[in-house]
Amino acid sequence: MSNTSRSAKVERTTSESSVRVEWSLDGTGAGNINTTVPFVDHMLNLLAKHGLFDLTVEAKGDTEIDHHHTVEDIGIVLGTALKEALGGKEKIRRFGWAIVPLDETLAEVVVDLSGRPYLVYNVELLHRQVKDFDLGLFEDFFQALVSQGALNLHINLRYGRNPHHIIEAVFKAFAKALDQATTIDDRVSGVLSTKGSL
Repeated sequence: MSNTSRSAKVERTTSESSVRVEWSLDGTGAGNINTTVPFVDHMLNLLAKHGLFDLTVEAKGDTEIDHHHTVEDIGIVLGTALKEALGGKEKIRRFGWAIVPLDETLAEVVVDLSGRPYLVYNVELLHRQVKDFDLGLFEDFFQALVSQGALNLHINLRYGRNPHHIIEAVFKAFAKALDQATTIDDRVSGVLSTKGSL
């Protein structure tokens, strides 16, 4: 099914969280993010800005317990919205990749909007905490996004020391790779697959 608007609005409410996402793939980088988790807000604003997506994310959850449910559920809803916004994936480039530096850090992200979910996450952190936030939760975030969005995503930290820089470089690289993969290419007829479907 095609989606000529290349945008989606998705809401999901459980006993653990409530998440609403509006995502336009053909945007200008406008982010309207409020997840009640400041570090996640920061990363999702980077996704919008560097992917040139118009992205609204509103979320609240049982963060008095921990951040896990909220972070994972945001990934679920983002993946669902991405898949819906892509529609039938006609004329997209399908593949995207980016290598992004941030001071001492270099992160590489490669994406294939293949319809087959698979995550490779090679990100080692010497320190997992930024204030009270566990940076290890981003692996769960990306796994949820990949599973619902049906994409093949490889995230590799080439090197880095500062944990904030590492995660920020990952999100910037993800944004750039996803922008490339979702871009319309008029040379593509139908979908970019010898099978005729993605």
